[in-house]
Amino acid sequence: MWNVIVEYFPDWKTWNQALATLLFALIIKAIYGHLYTWGKNKGSNEEQNEEQSQEEQEKASLTGNYDTDLEAIKQMIGGNSDVNFRDFRISLRSSRAVLIYVEGMEDKTLLNMQVLQNLMDSSFQKAEGYSLQGEDFTSYVKERLLPVSKLNEIKEINELGQFVLRGFTALLIEGLQSALLIGEPTPKVRSIDEPTSEALLRGPRIGFTEVLSENTALLRQHGRSSDLEMKMVEVGSRIKRNMVIAYMKEIVNQDLLKEVNDRVATVKMDFIAESGYVEQLIEDDWLSPFQQVQNTERPDRVINALLEGRIALLLDGTPFALIVPVTFSMLLQSPEDYYERWLSSSLLRTLRFIVAFTALMMPAMYISFISFHPGLIPTELAVTIIETRQAVPFPSIIEVLILEISIEILREAGIRLPKPIGPAMGIVGGLIIGDAAVQAGIVSPILVIAVAVTAISSFAIPMYSAGITLRMLRFVGMFFAAMLGMYGTILFFLLICSHLTRLKSFGVPYVTPIAPYRLNDWKDLFLRLPITLMKHRPNLLKAQQKKRRP
Repeated sequence: MWNVIVEYFPDWKTWNQALATLLFALIIKAIYGHLYTWGKNKGSNEEQNEEQSQEEQEKASLTGNYDTDLEAIKQMIGGNSDVNFRDFRISLRSSRAVLIYVEGMEDKTLLNMQVLQNLMDSSFQKAEGYSLQGEDFTSYVKERLLPVSKLNEIKEINELGQFVLRGFTALLIEGLQSALLIGEPTPKVRSIDEPTSEALLRGPRIGFTEVLSENTALLRQHGRSSDLEMKMVEVGSRIKRNMVIAYMKEIVNQDLLKEVNDRVATVKMDFIAESGYVEQLIEDDWLSPFQQVQNTERPDRVINALLEGRIALLLDGTPFALIVPVTFSMLLQSPEDYYERWLSSSLLRTLRFIVAFTALMMPAMYISFISFHPGLIPTELAVTIIETRQAVPFPSIIEVLILEISIEILREAGIRLPKPIGPAMGIVGGLIIGDAAVQAGIVSPILVIAVAVTAISSFAIPMYSAGITLRMLRFVGMFFAAMLGMYGTILFFLLICSHLTRLKSFGVPYVTPIAPYRLNDWKDLFLRLPITLMKHRPNLLKAQQKKRRP
């Protein structure tokens, strides 16, 4: 009897593979923990050193001496060829004054008709009730002479120069210890178009632009509610940009809002060129390949996220808004899921989870079956695969790498090429390379099918950033499979699952409601149940108002 039992025990090679798999997992975990701790400590030390080394210079204030103040401003920004100084005199008290603006960013109609004409033409000037001295004269100019919608007073020379270079028009008047910022910059903008990265068959055709004021206006247009609150902050130490933190004040969790504000306050760089900078600086785990902040060009997606209790970040100069916190299921959801009926939406969402698994695991499973476990393949199919691989001189890992790298090159080339020829080049190039590789005996036909299914599956993922993550991890899974076979493939999948379960986005578990388990939130997970059943907001966000408003 014992001999029969012993026969069912794996041989020593299998035990060695299992031991190697265990050791491999422990080594990866140790390296990951060491890198994460090192990066976190290094970032905090560098930030402390930067704060200690970069002491703020004393801010020079306007003195009221026209010549001295103008000379200081010219020394600061006068060397720029696009900065203009328009000298004139205010007719009422014959005071010298100057308009300072950047060529191409000023509103000429505003300056000519509502500023220069009112200040230089005495027929517009009636000073009853004003002494025309000091602060009283400043009030007179603001209240009687400048009929503009936005007017701010500023007293620091450095701050004045920064505002001028950002496109504001400054007015400096002799005898006043402050300057006036007139109106707002008028940058060159493009028209509002349909988002190219999130195209839909049904839904709004409006996307964000590069102008923050237009984006906030779009957000107001989609979310006409007094609950929608927007808070303006500045980011960037050398070149400053405005960023808006948007949320529903009666819905958002106050602890989450405080956490977002604290992290935004730590964003310290010379220049924040795009919202991707902010995304990388505020995420929880910089070593994780999975994005912990969602980016979108769609105002409707942002509003829907705010109504769930999430927070949006809108940066000036980019059409991509950020949404926090994020869960893994959000990356496989499309706004169109809620615009179509629940049956078709549920089918498509389930399909996306399937294609995400396919895009991640298909090449690794191919290598495992072909190189290590051909006995798991049906006999007739195995015979066909063996016949087609007889002329292939490479092992399966090299065969898969050749085709996968070729597909990635074609994909990248198709993106960079002009739109009229990019898609055509990708399709034709893929067909030619695949057929030529099979004819030359470099790869087998079954692999061409597997790689094609993998590539098409990655295209079906709504979020482009999520697709990049799966494409990158796919290569890691291939090497796991090449070293340990099916054991390596399973180990790779378990490592991904383990990492996802411990990953968080602003304190929210990344794979919730799966882990931790929340049954109520499964109504909008793999399936999108009827809207009439989704009466509550996601429990994971701990919103102030649990129920959705009717």
